[in-house]
Amino acid sequence: MARAQGIAEGERRQAGSRPNPRLSWEAEDTRADSRTTTISLTQPIELGGKRDARIALAERGQALASAELELRRNGLRSEVLDAFQASLRAQERLRLVDESVALALRGLQIAQGRVGAGKAAPLEATRAQVQLADVKLELDRAEVERNGAYQRLATLMGVPEPNFSQVRADTAAWPTPPPSAVLLQRLGETADMRMAMLQVEQRDAALALAKTQRIPDLDVTLGSQYDRSARERVNVVGLSLPLPLFDRNQGRILAESRRVDQARDLRVAAELRARRETLLALDLWGSAQREAQSLRETILPAARLAVESATRGFEMGKFGFLEVLDAQRTLILARNQYLQALAQLSDARSRTERIFGDLADLR
Repeated sequence: MARAQGIAEGERRQAGSRPNPRLSWEAEDTRADSRTTTISLTQPIELGGKRDARIALAERGQALASAELELRRNGLRSEVLDAFQASLRAQERLRLVDESVALALRGLQIAQGRVGAGKAAPLEATRAQVQLADVKLELDRAEVERNGAYQRLATLMGVPEPNFSQVRADTAAWPTPPPSAVLLQRLGETADMRMAMLQVEQRDAALALAKTQRIPDLDVTLGSQYDRSARERVNVVGLSLPLPLFDRNQGRILAESRRVDQARDLRVAAELRARRETLLALDLWGSAQREAQSLRETILPAARLAVESATRGFEMGKFGFLEVLDAQRTLILARNQYLQALAQLSDARSRTERIFGDLADLR
């Protein structure tokens, strides 16, 4: 996308170029002793401000290319941030599944001990084995997910394979969403809105250029004519100007006028869309952050404690293994909800930064 700026610069230089002169040679009569030859140089002179209008249009194209480059950078930054957060979530999922494997293994050891001591039916050990096999399968899936997240992040970093073994960040210290009033106040400064506004200006400049085409250009000719029969040379001066009787570029002017209206409508639509997406992303950000905090600080610790209590109760003969399974499933459900909240939190932040760029500049 950075090449687009060079393309726009070339178009700007070309727009400022003046028309080239034309060199012509004419001969009247094919007989050598009576031939009249004329050599002349014709320079087109643009009237009506055509060159300035072309330059103005090309300059809008340059500004538009810069805004589009910023928009693409914001998108790439958002994509890298999303891939990084996906790697963090995959690591967190793998860590939590490891905890589940340890808990399931402990439950199996206790169940086998109780069955061996004749204090529990063999069915309890079978249930514990099934639970352990299930969480081990989930562990395999978690490892595959982590490797895929690492590979995606490495690809965005420009390397063929991950050259890191883990990513680090404090998932418990997510930034709070910026106030909606602050973001909406700076909505017009975003790359998306500046692009929409520049597109309106570009269409205005194209309309101004189309209007200049109504005025014909003047051709000024200077030359020299030699008459062999009279052995005489005379100077030739000529002016040529098309008469705009039929084609006054009215069709192009009408089309450009409608394109201006279209660009303004698209700008209004872009503003409404950006405003809606900003408010939705901030709402999702806030709710996901509250949910993740509640799960991390309250629900997950309580679910772990329930598993430990059920496991100790089963070991002491107060509960059956079904109570342990129920506690473990509650823990797994809470863990999945926590990971889903982290995913929503990451998605909301990346959507916001896709619009506004680095949010650190807005604080």
